Amino acid sequence: MITFRRFIPGLLIAALVGLLTACGGGPPNVAEATERGILLKSNGTEPKTLDPQVATGVPENKIISALFEGLINYHPTDDETPEPGVAERWEMSEDATEWTFFLRADARWSNGDPVTAHDFVYSYERMLSPGLGAEYVKMLYQMENAEAFNRGDLSDFSEVGVQASDDRTLHFRLVGPTPFFLTMLQHYSWFPVHPPTIERWDGRYDRSGQWTLPGRIVGNGPFVLEEWRPNQYIRVTRSPTYWDHDFVRLNEIYFFPVEDINAEMRMFDSGRLHVTNSVPANDIPSLRANRPDVLRIEPYLGTYFYRFNTTRPPFDDPRVRRALTIAIDRRAIVERVTLGGEIPAYGFVPPGFADHPPGQFFEHDPERARELLAEAGFPGGRGFPRKFILFNTHENHRKIAEAIVAMWNTELGISMQLENKEWRVYLEDQVQLNFDVSRAGWIGDYMDPITFLEMWTTGNGNNNTGWSNPEYDALIAQAFRSRTQEEHNATLRAAEALLMEDLPIAPIYYYWRVYLIRPEVRNWYPKLTDNRPYKYLYLQAN
Repeated sequence: MITFRRFIPGLLIAALVGLLTACGGGPPNVAEATERGILLKSNGTEPKTLDPQVATGVPENKIISALFEGLINYHPTDDETPEPGVAERWEMSEDATEWTFFLRADARWSNGDPVTAHDFVYSYERMLSPGLGAEYVKMLYQMENAEAFNRGDLSDFSEVGVQASDDRTLHFRLVGPTPFFLTMLQHYSWFPVHPPTIERWDGRYDRSGQWTLPGRIVGNGPFVLEEWRPNQYIRVTRSPTYWDHDFVRLNEIYFFPVEDINAEMRMFDSGRLHVTNSVPANDIPSLRANRPDVLRIEPYLGTYFYRFNTTRPPFDDPRVRRALTIAIDRRAIVERVTLGGEIPAYGFVPPGFADHPPGQFFEHDPERARELLAEAGFPGGRGFPRKFILFNTHENHRKIAEAIVAMWNTELGISMQLENKEWRVYLEDQVQLNFDVSRAGWIGDYMDPITFLEMWTTGNGNNNTGWSNPEYDALIAQAFRSRTQEEHNATLRAAEALLMEDLPIAPIYYYWRVYLIRPEVRNWYPKLTDNRPYKYLYLQAN
């Protein structure tokens, strides 16, 4: 036994505005906020949703993790150390296929209701129900019979590998040994939702997010949603019902959806932010030299890449995809464009996993790229159709796209256009395969390389390329069911090799996290996943 102590659609905007709570003059400046225990943080963009079982993005996670809490929480300093959340302790079988979690008696929803094991069962049934259409649903396939229920082959949810034996005891049966299960449970797809609130406002299969509005949402995290001004800020306040309320030191957090990184920099310089989401690439050399006290450049468990829409010619031809991939000079991008210490990527799984180091699956080879393009029917780029690169609004994404377009034009003789869209539309276009080539990034959801490889299986809600390979699907299924760590690792290496052979994606670089943070923010530590429990943070003037 292991024991530890310690999408909002446009039609809702009018309703949202009508439900806002007065904020008494708007956000404070940094000096006042520090004194009052209010963190001012850039979120990068407006969240698509605050529903944990519908969300898919990092911007959503930053807010959802303040409002909700799963069985396991983020550890303040170590991505691989489980931090007790709603579960105060847990047990696992010797082969890590069966787990039992014991919920703390004082866990409460923000309306005062107790958080029960039955709430988790309801939440997992909701997410696995085909009617919800959750993009992250395959995260829950690790439970026995979860896939069959989601596909409609099984109608009795009691046969899925999760049961509540009483209000405070939750049992899992998994499809195979899963020693990384505790870090999986940190992801918001495993968070509970409040059943009466879901049933009152939406019904369990409604994706509109009406239940997540201020005055309606009921969460179980350290903060509650107080105010949501679309495209201005989201404000959360310390929850009086949270089980560890006395430990939480921040009184409020403002999340600002700032897509313009130059505007974000101005907000920081003028005392309106404690923490930025990013930094203009051109400013990094000056910041390194003149403001090292506020600049952070840290390893980040993520990969920046381009998706190809393999359902659209000519990207349905693997020769075209490989030609475009190997024509990109990644070293030039990280040394002349991004400037944040990023590492050129010649595979998809980033550094950070001891048993799965980054692979070298291809190299920069413009001559071979020209040969492949000619073989595909486009010698010297002639006849290549007019196509677009989609990216979400952000100056750094634009600069990278401009550099890659220039490389493809110089080396291959093809011209492509840029197309930027705001976050929600950009995400929806990817889901609907309404693009030719799309900028993308993936940050690890938990500490196992399968979190980077499982998403490319057939029908996965995060695939968004149209690519399907039965051999690849079989390898990922085998990896989830591997009886030993060695078999698991070997199977994942084979899967990545196959992914990099077909190349439905073009890896560009492995991330480093580059941002600004004021010294007043305390207990903020570097983390590979950039996930941290807000309850450990506090503010103190120098």
